[in-house]
Amino acid sequence: MATRDRRRDSPPPRTGTSEAETLRGFLDYLRTSVAAKVDGAPEPEVRTAAVRSGTNLLGLLNHLTYVERAIFLGDQVTDWQATFRAAPADSVAEVVARYRRAVESANAVLDGCTDLAAPVPRPGSGSRPGKPAPSVRWALAHMIEETGRHAGHADILRELIDGSTGR
Repeated sequence: MATRDRRRDSPPPRTGTSEAETLRGFLDYLRTSVAAKVDGAPEPEVRTAAVRSGTNLLGLLNHLTYVERAIFLGDQVTDWQATFRAAPADSVAEVVARYRRAVESANAVLDGCTDLAAPVPRPGSGSRPGKPAPSVRWALAHMIEETGRHAGHADILRELIDGSTGR
């Protein structure tokens, strides 16, 4: 295992004073951190399971892409377990770019949300009959939890791959 220089940790974000600005600031901070952990990770290690559950670094980011799209865009996912694996033909750069596009699309939806208690709007084909959208507040809190949890996993997996640490 190669050892990289320690990267300096980025401090938590300084956000605005409103609840929405605080939630979005922390979510974007975590999104940036987790994408940075995957970006530039070497093949095939980025796909190699480092723990018994089969979790791998590229699969974590692939999964978070699906979660972003499901929560904020209303995409339906029929097999959540399958989202933890990137397609063999997908490069690291493609998975990172797809994640960043999902985040950009999710943020475009959030930019139009002024009431945190209102349901997340589901653009285009994102409506799910019989299943109401969660509130914007719940969606943001859930995505902070989900992204933070997997960012922690990604920290450990990346360090196991090449010694890279820090946010």
